[in-house]
Amino acid sequence: MRSFTAVAALLAGLSLTAVAFAQEPQFDGARLSEHIRILSADDFEGRGIATPAEQKVIDYVSGQFEAAGLQPGGDNGGWTQAVALNRFSASNIQARLTVGDWTLPLAQGEQIVISSRRPGEDHVMLMDAPLVFVGYGVKAPERDWDDFKGQDMRGKILVVLVNDADFEEPALNTFGGRAMTYYGRWTYKYEEAARQGAAGVIIVHETDPASYGWTTVRNSWTGPNFDIVRANADERVPMESWIQRDVAVDLFQHAGLDFEALKVQARSRDFQPVTLEGAGMDVMFDVASQRIETHNIIGRLEGSTHPDETFLYTGHWDHIGVGTPDANGDAIFNGAIDNASGIAGLIELARVYAAGERTERSIVFIGFTAEESGLLGSEYYAANPIYPLATTVGGVNMDSANVYGRTAAFGVVGFGQSDFDERMAAIVEGQGRVIQPDGNPASGTYFRSDHFPLAKRGVPMAYAKSSGAFVEEPIAERLASRDAYTANRYHQAEDEWSADWDYSGQIQDLQVYWSLGQGLANSRDWPQWKEGSEFGPARAATVGERE
Repeated sequence: MRSFTAVAALLAGLSLTAVAFAQEPQFDGARLSEHIRILSADDFEGRGIATPAEQKVIDYVSGQFEAAGLQPGGDNGGWTQAVALNRFSASNIQARLTVGDWTLPLAQGEQIVISSRRPGEDHVMLMDAPLVFVGYGVKAPERDWDDFKGQDMRGKILVVLVNDADFEEPALNTFGGRAMTYYGRWTYKYEEAARQGAAGVIIVHETDPASYGWTTVRNSWTGPNFDIVRANADERVPMESWIQRDVAVDLFQHAGLDFEALKVQARSRDFQPVTLEGAGMDVMFDVASQRIETHNIIGRLEGSTHPDETFLYTGHWDHIGVGTPDANGDAIFNGAIDNASGIAGLIELARVYAAGERTERSIVFIGFTAEESGLLGSEYYAANPIYPLATTVGGVNMDSANVYGRTAAFGVVGFGQSDFDERMAAIVEGQGRVIQPDGNPASGTYFRSDHFPLAKRGVPMAYAKSSGAFVEEPIAERLASRDAYTANRYHQAEDEWSADWDYSGQIQDLQVYWSLGQGLANSRDWPQWKEGSEFGPARAATVGERE
């Protein structure tokens, strides 16, 4: 495989670089600010899906698309794609752990978070269900890894660790080192437990391997949960849950086990499931479910020469909605940065593209729904694409933009996956910045935003934005604001718009996205996955459709 330096040098001479600077696009910080302010205002009620707020979002975003000059790009000549979901709400939750005479009641949102996404289940009752520790809960034949060892897990509640085995000991390199694989994601843990026939799953929450605190878990899963409509109920376990680490340590101790010692054992291929002898869980709760319809919002600029080939710009419009009041009594999760900022960028890109010369390939702008519910809007689109994935050139996903000022670097999540690395480097270096690989690949960010359902089906997708040190004073103040968002405002009611934000960094990022799209939409190039990428085979399977 060619080195990064060699490929970057090669691409630096391509017309893509000339496009980046020949006609600099004019993005407007005041417009970005106003879009974010409106979409994150209290009257949008946190942009919850399938609520009255959804229609307000659709009306606003499609109205901005239309004003920019886009054509409707959704179903039946409209602005939206209908996305069918099941909505699940758990109530009357009663749960406790027992080991012999020891009993620990579990309060929803405190010691545990319990939910269910199993179709057709209106009441879950598991009495004295046996508990089995299955390490990381992974079955990966291609890595010669099986945490279940052929044991019967039917009717049992599985206790699993978050992330994968290399997180604590990267030198093992069984799962690619510290960078999280899909096996480390909570979504995978639940999916594999269902394949094993388990009655339930308890994921032990630890902040570092999860990459977020308990407050994020509580806010994300104590409200209604959603899933795409499934014909087979067995694809979900009856009970999905997270538990606080201290509770797990206490449980293991009463069962005569050492939690930390078992974590070490779980890093080995030789690990065997461990039954918590004498331990059981009682859990009862009601599940109200209903079929709902939510919507992706789609606008399109038809290409002048190759209209059936498509470049995508995407971002999710939804947030958590109205939830549990915080210490200040605020229950509206406004989602200003996550992700009104990305939708503001989407609208600005649409405006700039529509004002310019028409590209040879088509440009499609998608505001995905239900990202906060598990990437469901993008999953639905990827499974039911309006524009064929085989002839989708690639795309850029925008989630939580930089609102703190210009930075020295441009961070690429999933660096090393595709030749987007080199294509973006040629543009970024012209800005006086450098490409920076994901600084925390252990967090699994690559699997946590809307590019992923497309990527896993073979469509090259860029997920990159401002990174590294700030370049203008007051640097310490900018850094403190960025860090405070991550620590205190992400998925909290305090993610609100500020009149003091600096959009110069987001504008630099938008210039990169625009230049990347312009270069590809006016060429015959097809971006490629790099050798060894797990997404390459899916793309290769459709190569005949691009000839």
